[in-house]
Amino acid sequence: MLKRTLLFIPTMLLVATMVFAILRLVPGDPAISLLSGGPQTETEFTEEDLQRLRAKLGTDRPIYIQYATWVWGVIQLDFGTSFFYDQPVWDDIKKRFPITFELAILALLMAGMVAIPLGVISAIKQDSLPDYVGRIITIGGIAVPNFWIGILLVYMLANLFDWLPPLGYKDVWDKPLDNLQQLVFPAFALAITHMAFLARVTRSAALEVSREDYIRTARSKGLSEKVVLGRHLLKNALLPVVTVAGFEVGRLMGGTVLIETIFNVPGIGQLLVKGIQHRDFPMVQGIVIIITFLVLILNLIVDLAYAWLNPRIRYS
Repeated sequence: MLKRTLLFIPTMLLVATMVFAILRLVPGDPAISLLSGGPQTETEFTEEDLQRLRAKLGTDRPIYIQYATWVWGVIQLDFGTSFFYDQPVWDDIKKRFPITFELAILALLMAGMVAIPLGVISAIKQDSLPDYVGRIITIGGIAVPNFWIGILLVYMLANLFDWLPPLGYKDVWDKPLDNLQQLVFPAFALAITHMAFLARVTRSAALEVSREDYIRTARSKGLSEKVVLGRHLLKNALLPVVTVAGFEVGRLMGGTVLIETIFNVPGIGQLLVKGIQHRDFPMVQGIVIIITFLVLILNLIVDLAYAWLNPRIRYS
């Protein structure tokens, strides 16, 4: 655990350097974006106004000083002040992050509840009708991007059921039923692609385990099929599934960027899109760092889960 925790440092530093560099390499000036008011308004401003705002934002300083100042602030859990909202970045992230995290977890639960049974059924019924149906579903799910599923879902719901994404968001602790109704459709759109990928991995792992000698021995001892599948096959097939599930959480967090925009979910994905549009460097950098840290934590949990699933695994 200590070794893997120490690996957080170079990983976070690499991600911080990459996001900082990419934002500066992409054409566009945050000060010009703020003063112009966007392409629809195009407010006029003077060179003095531009230089004054650059000094206020700190973008007139050398790049290495901007980088060192930002990294030192992140070490102190200070992500800076938003260029666009003119308030601490952490204030916006801590309000919106639970929404995105809830959406990602709900999508992962949906994906797992369908993917694992579907993968196991496809494996034990190999080359039969259920297996062919399962393969068609999973290959189709992998091939179709989730943002297209989201757009199609909104279109169908609006035309068939007169449902549109709500303008207001209900907190899960205040109105859990309303909250679930608001997030179930975006979570479903987000889950389909990941469900298909998890099902494919589950099928491959279950097929491999089903050919092992201990599965044949368990059946020859007269154990029921339920015990063979649950206690012997599924538990041993879960190692690659858990690995992929930990990886999928990172992809889920990335997928929320478009899904939240389509379904008007006020999470950090929508905040990230606005930050990119407004050239809000501190906001984009802060969100990327938070997502990176979450993915590292979940991968650490996945590593620890290996030892629970298979006590023979040792990292020494």
